[in-house]
Amino acid sequence: MSGVEWDVIPPTPHPAHVHMALDEVLLERVIAGVRKPTLRIWEWIEPALVIGSHQSVANEVDVDAASELGFVVTRRMSGGGTMLCEPGRTITYSLYLPESVVAGVSFRKSYALLDDWAVRTFVELGVPAEYREINDIISPRGKIAGAAQARRRGFVLHHTTIAHSMEAELLERLIRIGRPDIAEIGVRSANKTVSPLSWFTTRSCAEVALDLALFFSSRFRTHPSQAQPEELEAALHLVSTKYATPAWVNRLP
Repeated sequence: MSGVEWDVIPPTPHPAHVHMALDEVLLERVIAGVRKPTLRIWEWIEPALVIGSHQSVANEVDVDAASELGFVVTRRMSGGGTMLCEPGRTITYSLYLPESVVAGVSFRKSYALLDDWAVRTFVELGVPAEYREINDIISPRGKIAGAAQARRRGFVLHHTTIAHSMEAELLERLIRIGRPDIAEIGVRSANKTVSPLSWFTTRSCAEVALDLALFFSSRFRTHPSQAQPEELEAALHLVSTKYATPAWVNRLP
């Protein structure tokens, strides 16, 4: 990663479906060579349940509870399990890069490599963080963050969702972990104890998001960036034609 020049998009607020669409748009822009490899830090402005590309909404989400509590259900383009995301309580970041950056590293090991800078950020904040293969940042008390990837035409989308704070009861109510299957197909989310950052640091969610951006910029060659108007326009088009449609959200993998 140190041999690459990166664009860094700081925490930027968008609705949940727009965040999903921006991942696809920015990955395609990096593939096309019109954008440098990029770090984008998300800012959540609405509560959301983000299911993996290979999951079934019926199996993963308590739809009645989600509706009652005002959670948007959205599907990302990458794999992995369902994530509970809330404004001021969740941090997500995405990396868009060529596979050459992780050349010589196995698929399993690439997760730890791409999240190492985040682990080091947390350690500097006094959080006893380390990596657990294949895709978790953990503390001795449980899971802090989980990562997922999608690979397209020699390029990688890697994103990681971090629990800054969370109510365990809410997780159990909204995500159907341990409940019987409804759909016959779809990858199920694993049952892992969550260990939010707020157990270890007094830094706010917004402050930690900025800490991540600053640490990344201090360790790698970076340039300040933002989503360009044409990228936002493309993302909004994808929201209306794909990411916000029942055909995408409720599809059976």
